[in-house]
Amino acid sequence: MEKVTISAIIIYATDCDKKLFEIAKKSVSWCDELVLVNGVKGSFNDWHNEGLKKAKGDWILYLDTDEEISPALQDEILSTVNRSSSTVHAFAIPRRNFIFNKEFKYSGQYPDYQKRLFKRNELKKWTGVVHEEPVYDGKLGHLQNPMVHRKNMTISQMIEKTNKWSEIEADLMIKANHPPMNGFRFFTAGFREFVLRFVKQKAFLDSKEGVIYGIYQIYSRLISYSKLWEMQIKTKSKI
Repeated sequence: MEKVTISAIIIYATDCDKKLFEIAKKSVSWCDELVLVNGVKGSFNDWHNEGLKKAKGDWILYLDTDEEISPALQDEILSTVNRSSSTVHAFAIPRRNFIFNKEFKYSGQYPDYQKRLFKRNELKKWTGVVHEEPVYDGKLGHLQNPMVHRKNMTISQMIEKTNKWSEIEADLMIKANHPPMNGFRFFTAGFREFVLRFVKQKAFLDSKEGVIYGIYQIYSRLISYSKLWEMQIKTKSKI
């Protein structure tokens, strides 16, 4: 039987945590090929598509620089790709998230399934500027063993990230003809995010770190809508 090959694709930035990057690369050293994509220009879907074009393996495994494949997950991946299936061509992997040096069990952070393992010939492309999504043929399966994700960011870095990506989110909402923002819409947007983070996802059960993270997510959502409001005013003034 011919050997099934796996290409690991890691998307990195020049300012990424070098220590975590080395851990990520070491955790996929068992793969047949390592493809590195420099995420400088473009968007998440561009970087994922670039990796897809470069990869040569029968299967593709996507990984971020702050993620790690455990030995148990490695064994499960190898077992999965060597089992023949005519219908399941993509797999979502659960993820253990460490935020503020604490593993989150709530706050919407577990099992946090990520679509990362694909049969290369069945993966067509990635779409989405901010929240990238794969387009593939076949069914989606779910693996049991989780990968590890360490969000090694300070609050200042998180706010800086929000400032950058909220511009893109606001622009997407403008292009989608989002209704004009007003006081009621701001209130409901914040309230929906509060219900999501603290009622449905129970962020407070992740202790003080969860409360801080939940508040940050509400802030991040409202910043996106605030920038949408700002863009709407600028657009209106040009008419």
